[in-house]
Amino acid sequence: MFDQVLDDMRTRDDEVPQWEFCEGFMTAVLCTRRTLALDEVLEVLLSSGDDAATIAFRDAAQRSVFETLWNKRATELRSQLMTSVQALDEEGALSPEVMDVRGAIASLPEAERAAIPASDIPSFGQVWALGFMFAVEAWPDDWELPRDKEAANFIDEALERIVALTEDDTDEPVISMLDDEGEPSVSQERANAYGEALWAVYDLFQAWQALGPKVAPVRSGVTVGRNDPCHCGSGKKFKKCHGA
Repeated sequence: MFDQVLDDMRTRDDEVPQWEFCEGFMTAVLCTRRTLALDEVLEVLLSSGDDAATIAFRDAAQRSVFETLWNKRATELRSQLMTSVQALDEEGALSPEVMDVRGAIASLPEAERAAIPASDIPSFGQVWALGFMFAVEAWPDDWELPRDKEAANFIDEALERIVALTEDDTDEPVISMLDDEGEPSVSQERANAYGEALWAVYDLFQAWQALGPKVAPVRSGVTVGRNDPCHCGSGKKFKKCHGA
């Protein structure tokens, strides 16, 4: 259903992304340290051209359908992120809707495969990762690393695992993510990197949940004493918290 709506939107705006990109974007939105309004999310994801507020929905009814589908999928993903799992193949584990495009093409008749430019075929998980990082870059203030070095390194390392998935898979294909009996289309290194990226999403979700929304700096003319309670509500003295 999502694909049908997006395909129709692309008849009016050819920059409307694929669903896999949207899925990665949605996952990052759920990990962001503050709750983002759906209108803000869709404007960043789907608007293009000079008028940033214009989105290529056919009408209000189509937008309503899209928003309903979006909220339903976001609820599913949030539930997966909040479920404690020990392995990615467990029921309830994070399961993005990612397509093995190269595997699908490999299953086509030779004549049809030959008509598809190899340079246009994304690697497994690549489009999803690009969507995720697009959201990170769209809200830089919310993804700014915290002052705590340990937390900052933890978040940065998790992001690096997702960034790695935005690169092309140039290693030898040995497995198919589409079909156990399918033509090899994904390298073992890529399959491992994909798993690492999913664990990274769990790490990011939990880290930002623990840190909470970013606290805006005090901009009033009131002087805060070093021994006064910190404005962030941590219960610590200012000199031991934001005044450190």
